[in-house]
Amino acid sequence: MTMPPGLRKVALSTHIALSVGWVGAVAAYIALDVAAATSQVAQTSRAAYLGMESIAVSVIVPLALASLLTGVVMSVTTKWGLFRHWWVLISLLLTTFATVVLLAETRTISALAATAADPTVSRDDLRALGNTLVHSIGGSVVLLTILVLNVHKPRGLTPYGRRKQQEESSKQQEARRVLEP
Repeated sequence: MTMPPGLRKVALSTHIALSVGWVGAVAAYIALDVAAATSQVAQTSRAAYLGMESIAVSVIVPLALASLLTGVVMSVTTKWGLFRHWWVLISLLLTTFATVVLLAETRTISALAATAADPTVSRDDLRALGNTLVHSIGGSVVLLTILVLNVHKPRGLTPYGRRKQQEESSKQQEARRVLEP
């Protein structure tokens, strides 16, 4: 199943925009995460935690899900296929992993924001809340790894991809034999 070239360009542009948006939203989230972890001012920490939840739930999660969906659509409707090339399969697995971790981490983020929203929580209690820097920086590394894989497309077929390539080659050879006089 192949997309017409015009539709493929629209789909690819959409996928790239969503994926880049995901990376950018994570960068904004990290800035707030650092502010929450380092601020000496209670109101700054409160605002940072609330902003982190807003960005995570309203921006990062939708972008992650949309990037995953459009990535699958792009792979199954192009010559790359979903399981033929290692770089596509690894990108799929990393994107799925990042999305699952993100969905699980949003519970923690929401709990931090709920605590920060309570005006009776002291500055010291806010500082004791901790942060999500390990997850957010780790997520950035995963996203950048996916980006590099998708830009460079390292060679290498999966066993399934090799089998499919051999089948297609055999079909082409058979078609040539039929057409030869």
